[in-house]
Amino acid sequence: MEDIAGYGSSWLWTAIDASTKLLVHFLFGDRTLEQAYAFLNEIKNRLTGDKPLFTSDELPHYAEGLAATFSQNVKPSPTGKPGRPKSPERIIDADLDYATVHKTRQKGRVVKVERKIVYGEEERIVTRLASSPSQTINTSYVERSNLTFRMLDAHLSRKTLCFAKCKRWLKARFSAIAAIYNFVRPHTNSMSM
Repeated sequence: MEDIAGYGSSWLWTAIDASTKLLVHFLFGDRTLEQAYAFLNEIKNRLTGDKPLFTSDELPHYAEGLAATFSQNVKPSPTGKPGRPKSPERIIDADLDYATVHKTRQKGRVVKVERKIVYGEEERIVTRLASSPSQTINTSYVERSNLTFRMLDAHLSRKTLCFAKCKRWLKARFSAIAAIYNFVRPHTNSMSM
């Protein structure tokens, strides 16, 4: 019999590449800072070349996780004075670009969208957006993929009796869905049309 840790509510973390619309990584877990660290560390391990422009909603775990994942701890030089040495200082990578989207809703409708650059230079982010399919800071790709995943797996739907009964089988089923999403379903790019 499965232990109690295999049951309960779970959060699906997903990372979508905006240019290809492919699912880069997913993780089922809690909505905690530790899970954000694990999720972002795995994304870092999969990166080759330059860091992408990261965009998300305003969950503070993303900013803290990105700062911890893409930074260096620099030990200060000794002062020669007696006493405890200074703690290392965290220096965030200069090429880390991260922006958030805040949506204000009234009666279930979005009435205002605010964008904020958290890490990176505005000029560099604008240049990167000019060559991306989106042209603006948004979360539309991950939101659209979440809708697709809910359509492919009823266990991911909200407020339904179709909830998954076991995390192990939910992860296994979603792994198959991720493979179908990445390797079977066609992904079109609006830039190439």
